[in-house]
Amino acid sequence: MKFKLIEMTLKEVRDFGKVEVCVLPWGSCEPHNLHLPYGTDYFTVEKIAEISCKKANEKGGKVILLPGMPIGVNSNLFGFPLTLHFSTTTQLAILKDIIYALENHKIYKLVILNGHGGNEFKAICRELYGKTSVKIFLIDWWTVKKDEMLKLCEDKTGEHGNEAETSWLMYLYPELVHIEWADEGKVNQSRFQGIREGWVWITRPWHLLTTNSGYGNPKKANAEKGKKMIEIATDNISNFLLELSNEKIDEKFPY
Repeated sequence: MKFKLIEMTLKEVRDFGKVEVCVLPWGSCEPHNLHLPYGTDYFTVEKIAEISCKKANEKGGKVILLPGMPIGVNSNLFGFPLTLHFSTTTQLAILKDIIYALENHKIYKLVILNGHGGNEFKAICRELYGKTSVKIFLIDWWTVKKDEMLKLCEDKTGEHGNEAETSWLMYLYPELVHIEWADEGKVNQSRFQGIREGWVWITRPWHLLTTNSGYGNPKKANAEKGKKMIEIATDNISNFLLELSNEKIDEKFPY
C-alpha cells in the first residue's frame, strides 16, 4: 500500500484508512564540499523518511509521508553561490499551516524528521506547544544511535561533506557523488580559545571556517558504510514510528 502522500490518488488515500502519524522530512539547499550536491541534506532525509515509513507500515503502522521541505536555515552559508535560506519565522509559518491542515483532518501526531544541522526546531516546537492539538516529535536523524554509526567511519571528525555524509550519498544516490572532486575538508581555527574549546557558541561563517564548504575528510567514504549507517537509523526510526502509531492519545500522553 502506498504511503507517500504526494504520489497517492484520492482512492488510495481513502483505502489507506485512519492515519495515525504524519512524517515531515526537512532538509536544506547548500554546498557540501566540491563533491556532493546542494540537496544532500534533503535527498538524504527524504529517503531516510521513506525507508522508515515503509518499514513501520510493513509492521502494521498507519504512517503517511508528507512532501518534504528542501530549504532550511542557511544564512551563514551565503558566502557560497546559490545557497538558499528560510528564516526560522518562515519555518514556523509553514509548520503552522501544515498543523492547521492536520488538525482539520483529525491527525494529531506529527514527526519532523530533520536532516540539516542549521534547522533548530526546538524553539519552534516550544512556540507551538499548547497552541495545537497536534503532538509534535522531532528527530535529527543523524543523531539516532550516533555512536554506532560513527564506529563504521575511519575518520570520525567533521560534520559537513565528511566521510559519514559522503557514505550516505554513495549508498542512496551514487550518481550524484563525485568523490574525485573533493578536498580534504580542513577548517580554520578561531582565534578565540572559548570557541575552539566549544563552550562559546557563534553562528559560524562557513566561507571563513572552510575552504569549499566541507568540514571533515570524505576520502575513506564508501557505499557499504553508508548502507550500514542508514540501516541503523531507519530500523530505530521505524520502530519509533510504529510505537507512536499504535499508542493512543490520552490526558497523560506521551507519559
